[in-house]
Amino acid sequence: MSETPPNTLQYRFDGPEDAPVLILGPSLGTTWHMFDRQVPELVKQWRVLRFDLPGHGGAPAHPAGSVAELATRLLATLDSLGVQRFGYAGCALGGAVGIELALRHPERLASLALVAASPRFGTPDEFRQRGVIVRTNGLDPIARSAPDRWFTGGFAAAQPAITEWAVQMVRTTDPGCYIAACEALAAFDVRPELGRIGVPTLVLVGSEDQVTGPAEARTLVAGIRDARLAVVPGASHLVPVEQPAAVTDLLVRHFSTAWQQPFDTGQTALPAAAATVTPVPAPVAMPTGAPAPVAPQRAEPVAEIASAAEPPQPVATPDRYETGLKIRREVLGDAHVEGVLARADEFSGGFEELVTRYAWGEVWDRPGLDRRSRSCVTLTALVAGGHLDDLAVHTRAALRNGLTPQEIKEVLLQAAVYCGLPAANSAFRVAQQVIREETTPAE
Repeated sequence: MSETPPNTLQYRFDGPEDAPVLILGPSLGTTWHMFDRQVPELVKQWRVLRFDLPGHGGAPAHPAGSVAELATRLLATLDSLGVQRFGYAGCALGGAVGIELALRHPERLASLALVAASPRFGTPDEFRQRGVIVRTNGLDPIARSAPDRWFTGGFAAAQPAITEWAVQMVRTTDPGCYIAACEALAAFDVRPELGRIGVPTLVLVGSEDQVTGPAEARTLVAGIRDARLAVVPGASHLVPVEQPAAVTDLLVRHFSTAWQQPFDTGQTALPAAAATVTPVPAPVAMPTGAPAPVAPQRAEPVAEIASAAEPPQPVATPDRYETGLKIRREVLGDAHVEGVLARADEFSGGFEELVTRYAWGEVWDRPGLDRRSRSCVTLTALVAGGHLDDLAVHTRAALRNGLTPQEIKEVLLQAAVYCGLPAANSAFRVAQQVIREETTPAE
């Protein structure tokens, strides 16, 4: 038995050891058990590897702040197992990992299925707001609302055991890892790059999905050269759970007929070399259970000849305005920044450029302080100056940067001593209203 290092993912193998490898990637807030009902059929042809996201399903709580980092950890896990080439099916965040693999590591990917996926998941503001809710209230509000996002009303009413399983699955997730995954989705946007995906791709979506629905699926199909669309009737976001037979049939047909050969050799995919299954605490399983994992054997990874190192390229000077605009959006939110820029005219446009280039592109981008610390300094300065409008904006920014309401209160108490009680009194009223608006879960 072995531990899960921070640079790898918790995984499980099912199926014959000599079969080609098919990987199933879960969505945010779920575990590998979301694919329980697909595995019995898939293992007839493939060696199925399922993984858990960090902090999900009892996996070690090593947060990953980007989709690229999740893909890197998955590849490190596969390298340790000797798995060089594989098919991949991922749901939502798991689908984003599949897109990342197809864009950055196409030589490893034989075939791809994107389930309830999108080249951009909502808006960055939506996911950062979800992070604020979790940081303030824990995961219970998100868990209680999960069935409404994941299932159709009829399914949730008819399957109370599965509905409760979904709620408990989210509740047992590590909050810090959930927030990091929200940040990863907030930053994920590959719309301009879809044309570079060359692997055969199935895009699968539930007809009633209100999270990443048919419109997002059609965007993927329009952008990916070799992609086909499958819309599953009567299913919402967690379509493999709600319509398991239809999803299983679609995955079997796709991976049976669209398995791309390696670029260089034209040979069939390398068989999976296996390793000891990672020990984990008992996760929340689907009510129907899942097949027991097959005990695999250790094999050495396949060695490859590294290409010669390229000569170093000159480092481009960053565009401070573009850098500042990116940071300003991340800290203050897209909606706020777009509103400010929309109101700018010939008279005020130069000032907005100055603020974006120097305040955000220079000072906020300096490595000496993290964003939490910069929020503390900014709040204190705004209290001292009595700038209550900007204090409201930066209270929201502080929540997005990871400060809790308790920490913001401590900053304002500290400011009260050094900036004066009247100034702090006004600041508390403003901050209290903002915190109430930002941290109250939507009904």
